[in-house]
Amino acid sequence: LISAQWDELAEKLDKALSTQTITNAETEEGIEATEARVSAKGMVDASRILTQKYHLVITNPPYLGSGQHGPLLKDFCEEHYKNAKSDLANVFLERCLKLCTPGGVVSFVMPQNWLFLKSYQKQREQLLRHSTWNLLARLGEHGFESSDAAGAFIILLTLTHAKPTANQPLHGLDASAPNSPGEKAVLLANDTVVVVSQAGQLRNPDMTLSLEDLRQDLPRLGQYAEVIQGVGTTDTPRFVVRYWEVASMGGSWDYYHLAPTGNGISGMTSFLKWEGGHGALAQIGTAHKGKKAIGKPGVAIAVTRTPYICTFMGTRFDCTNAVLIAKEEQQLSSIISYMESDSFEMELRQVDQALSITESSFTKVPFDLAHWQQVAAERYPNGLPKPYSDNPTQWIFHGHPQTSTDPLQVAVARLLGYRWPAESDPKMELSDEVRALIARSKDLDSLVDDDGILCLPAVRGEATAVERLRAMLAKAFGKDWSAVREAQLLKDAGSEGIPLAQWLRDKFFEQHVARFQKRPFIWHVWDGHKDGFSALLNYHTLTRAKLQTLIHTYLGDWITQQRRAVDAGGSQSGEASLKLAKAEALKVRLEAIAQGEQPFDIFVRWKPLNQQPIGWDPDLNDGVRMNIRPFVQAGVLRINQTKLGIKWESDRGKDVASAPWFKLGPTYSEPEGTRINNHHLSLAEKQAARTTKR
Repeated sequence: LISAQWDELAEKLDKALSTQTITNAETEEGIEATEARVSAKGMVDASRILTQKYHLVITNPPYLGSGQHGPLLKDFCEEHYKNAKSDLANVFLERCLKLCTPGGVVSFVMPQNWLFLKSYQKQREQLLRHSTWNLLARLGEHGFESSDAAGAFIILLTLTHAKPTANQPLHGLDASAPNSPGEKAVLLANDTVVVVSQAGQLRNPDMTLSLEDLRQDLPRLGQYAEVIQGVGTTDTPRFVVRYWEVASMGGSWDYYHLAPTGNGISGMTSFLKWEGGHGALAQIGTAHKGKKAIGKPGVAIAVTRTPYICTFMGTRFDCTNAVLIAKEEQQLSSIISYMESDSFEMELRQVDQALSITESSFTKVPFDLAHWQQVAAERYPNGLPKPYSDNPTQWIFHGHPQTSTDPLQVAVARLLGYRWPAESDPKMELSDEVRALIARSKDLDSLVDDDGILCLPAVRGEATAVERLRAMLAKAFGKDWSAVREAQLLKDAGSEGIPLAQWLRDKFFEQHVARFQKRPFIWHVWDGHKDGFSALLNYHTLTRAKLQTLIHTYLGDWITQQRRAVDAGGSQSGEASLKLAKAEALKVRLEAIAQGEQPFDIFVRWKPLNQQPIGWDPDLNDGVRMNIRPFVQAGVLRINQTKLGIKWESDRGKDVASAPWFKLGPTYSEPEGTRINNHHLSLAEKQAARTTKR
């Protein structure tokens, strides 16, 4: 066995296995012997296949990142395929090249990310220097018929096991745009083949593979700018809220820029619970990322799919952003002009075609400073414009209804006393136009409700909600206000042809929930009767005392009106009786919320038992999702839970063992550490915990 050559050994094994007679084949020993014989023969056949040389190897190898390799596979790849170890598919590529005779060819279906990720740079260099690249076809996403492969971005690659010539061409096709395998196949068969230099790929940044010639005569953007990665929280529901969920920025909260969702102002929707860098978030390893960008102007870039860009205002930002800071601030307008052009995304995708773009890729695109300085001088003769937005979901919004993208929503919010962050932050960098609109918004203050409770019917001597809303709109629009304008606003709100009062009753809350991303700050409470009691509540001012005011003053007055109508008799007494019954039922449910006995309690999974609210005593810092649950549970909101879209299923991730509810999971047939939200606590449990704590 030691001295035999493989061919001789294989022949002897074949002969031995084919002539061996297994006695008592039906016994357990016989079955085991048969299986051993079959396995041995299979190993011989496999060994023969894997030791021969081939002219052509075609395969779609398994894709398996190194993070999923078991210990044996990880050690094997580390020892034998160090440059390819990041993915099993890349190990297969190198192994199959070794199976080829000199001049033999491999043709592979592979993930595309290794063409540009830094971790594969050494393998790219090795293959570019020692193998001939014949054909590279980008298929991108949707290259497989099977839904099991959803999200896979792939290439077709053909290499020859031979050292390339000095002027070796690399032929390529890009079929990544179509969204089906059939369309991609047509494009592969009919599109024009591009030709680039194989040796030229070695001069690309990090030796990334590109089917377009990256301009080698230009410096890279990284020479003029630095790209910084943002904060990752590991528990977004706890540490990130939409800014309209909490009382105000400051104290626990910092402005937090999410990834832009389109070019222009976007992503400025959230606050981060930073707590001055001394809270729970500061203990997380990624919490301090982005520190170098704080207080500096720049550009926020979405790193997933489309690289949308937005003005960056020096705030904290999340890890779905990359923030670019110019090394010399006077060059920022030139950089932005480039990033606003079609050239930027095209050249970025030559460097990095991944679904999620690596931050460093932004620095590798070629950048012609002189050209873009000229463009910037023409585009921004007075310098970059200061931030402006008419979108009420952005914290730089000015708060005035007239120029808003959603005037009706803004007018209702102002009527109930809500104010946008930009209105109370004199240090925020804003355009002169925004500052002027903020000043105009103050002219509307005389119409604002005094307690954040706006009843749709006339109660407590107040006018109906629709009358007060119309007065707010008339003052905001001034000379531009008319019945025609009102009708246009309703049409723009998707409610063409219905009266303003009906929109306020039937459409406002549903649209408010959608507009403010399922975290409403104006809550519509009603009794279930179309013409019954309804009230809009400013969640920010809905304290325990205000809830009592709603129950006993406003709803109480409505109940009194209905009782009088019932006592008066007449044709309307039957309707009044129904309204009275609905209103009294609402009162019972609101009183249950005020008391806070389960299931109408508030539960906050990151707070220990002795800090859980007792009764209706919400902490705005916990956010809308935590605090709105009693109102949803009681069924007192204008739309049901399905339309509301707020869910309390377990949040992603696993809590640390020190978390207050770490052991709660098994109660709900989940592992310990599961982030359970929809848990209920009795008043007795909460009160006992506070007593014990004292």
